[in-house]
Amino acid sequence: MKKTLFIALAIGFLLFGVGAFLQSKPSAKNSRLYKIVQTYSPYYLDKRFGGLQIMSKSDEAFLEKPSNTEVFHRFETLEKQWGQKHMKIEENVLIIHDDSGSVLKRVSLENADESAFVHRYYGI
Repeated sequence: MKKTLFIALAIGFLLFGVGAFLQSKPSAKNSRLYKIVQTYSPYYLDKRFGGLQIMSKSDEAFLEKPSNTEVFHRFETLEKQWGQKHMKIEENVLIIHDDSGSVLKRVSLENADESAFVHRYYGI
């Protein structure tokens, strides 16, 4: 009886750990487009003693310290909100705007995967 209880607890903790890992994992990104857009996005992750914190390049007062399991999801939410306001697609070209509306960068979408990534990740 004690042996089966130990095995059941071990399996339970293993399943709990794997579930937490999968839940906190960031979503897949297109490496080429994400690197380009990331240079213009105001949000970035900064290391702190207890994990990661989200900071802004444009607003020095902005600081969020979500828990380690929520940090990537919160970061993606902020990026998506920014992307919906500052990006648009015209004729298979991704256009990145600043706060005043002037064009910062034009990136041609090379294939359907890049177009699908922009629609899926940023919702535009």
